[in-house]
Amino acid sequence: MSQHAPGATPPTGTSTGTGTVPRRSAAASETLEDYTLRFAPRSYRRWTPGVVATSALGGIAYLADFSIGANIGIAHGTVNALLGIALAAVVIFVSGFPLAYYAARYNIDLDLITRGSGFGYYGSVLTNVIFATFTFIFFALEGSIMAQGLYLGLGVPLWAGYAVSTIIVIPLVVYGMKVLSALQVWTTPLWLVLMVIPFAYLVIANPDSVGGFFAYTGADGSGSQVSAASVLLAAGVCLSLMAQIAEQIDYLRFMPPRTAENSRRWWTAVVMAGPGWVVFGAIKQAVGLFIAVYLIATLDPQASATANEPVHQFLGVYEEMMPGWLAMTLAVVLVVISQIKINVTNAYSGSLAWTNSFTRVTKRYPGRMVFVVVNLVIALTLMEANMFDFLNTILGFYANCAMAWVITVATDIVVNKHLLGISPKVPEFRRGMLYAVNPVGFASVLLSAGLSIAVFFGAFGPGIQPYSPVVAIALAVVCPPVLAIATRGRYYLRRDDDGLALPMFDADGNPSGEVLTCHVCRQDYERPDLTACATHDDVVCSLCLSTDKVADHVLPARS
Repeated sequence: MSQHAPGATPPTGTSTGTGTVPRRSAAASETLEDYTLRFAPRSYRRWTPGVVATSALGGIAYLADFSIGANIGIAHGTVNALLGIALAAVVIFVSGFPLAYYAARYNIDLDLITRGSGFGYYGSVLTNVIFATFTFIFFALEGSIMAQGLYLGLGVPLWAGYAVSTIIVIPLVVYGMKVLSALQVWTTPLWLVLMVIPFAYLVIANPDSVGGFFAYTGADGSGSQVSAASVLLAAGVCLSLMAQIAEQIDYLRFMPPRTAENSRRWWTAVVMAGPGWVVFGAIKQAVGLFIAVYLIATLDPQASATANEPVHQFLGVYEEMMPGWLAMTLAVVLVVISQIKINVTNAYSGSLAWTNSFTRVTKRYPGRMVFVVVNLVIALTLMEANMFDFLNTILGFYANCAMAWVITVATDIVVNKHLLGISPKVPEFRRGMLYAVNPVGFASVLLSAGLSIAVFFGAFGPGIQPYSPVVAIALAVVCPPVLAIATRGRYYLRRDDDGLALPMFDADGNPSGEVLTCHVCRQDYERPDLTACATHDDVVCSLCLSTDKVADHVLPARS
């Protein structure tokens, strides 16, 4: 097997099943910018754990949490809403932890983790569609909030605000992680100050507002007592955010190798920026409800009708603290910064999900920017359709799909990989190494999502309708180990040897940094991204395997 040192001169051309590949195509250049669809090599991962964590947490600057908290509180009362928020946060943290660890340890995104965690090479396309849906739903939600701010502060019509909030994101996502990390790090301090001040002011200047907050029983007074149904309905809306872990992972995959020297900082960053995002999210939901309750109690009924809109929430508090013109300015600045911070992540992560699916299905890589535009067009359509008015229904429905996917993968990692030992512990993502579809994860998601959605829409009666999150979680926990045992784990690996003698991991258990040259695209990649070629005494990278239309380079199955 030939091995090229970094910087060595590769051959001038290599004949493949699809023709001679040029020295460096635009697609190759783009995938090397932020390692789209690939393992992220250590040569690229130069950020410290703190910078990666700050970049990842910068993506949760979204204001949708304030709307979600306000909406479920208005519907179910403060106590039921807070219990629902807490329940959802626990589920999201527990299920997100193994995913975040695998992403940081093995430097791959959630789609690549999903492939080897019960879904197969093509089976995980299903979960990519679920994730892409998450990104355009929440892009539309955040864009709607930004448009509300532009309308209130500058008089921009909503339809034009929707377009502005969409177009402004495009130039920021062109260059991937390098630009996104700088944007998130530099804007986070200002965002924190603008967000924390209103809440602190209310608590200090109006201490009675705390008592009023806990006494609030909802718009119709139905939340005067704790209700399991109300708690679960509230939790169901919050659980729609479960797929946010995939966006956190799009940053966490760039964590540096874990060593004895950086172990504590490494773990802190992974926990805080991985599953720990939900702690900050839950706090924002509670604060959004707190401000909404205060506005409802102090404003006239017509004004309080907008208490679930973040721009009105912050404007209402700012106006009690400072002159009106300054209050309006700060409210608009907060909204714009928040929406740009999250929507660059939504656009970036969504483009990865769509591109990954398209490349595997068609064997052609069109470039990530094509799907940035596709995702934004879908999001803009949702905004123009005024999705904000149907927020609870949309998020409650989507939560069932998100829970089915994320909890199925988490269950495979924790139970099938580590407790039962049926699923291979090291995640595999390369074509040729995996079966096309693994029924363990694929069937689990279909059963979990399908039945829980049916429950959500009342197919089994109104009595069980609020319990759709329980149905989704229970099936996603039970089905993967049952199916893994029933199939004896035979559909996880198509072959267990990638044909390379070099070890996959270094002495610390981190993915190897050894560099080889793909003989198809003639680019240098690190060991985990390559396999032996089926028809040449050489190596081939994962993306060239994905785009190999005649399967010239794909290793044959081997039991």
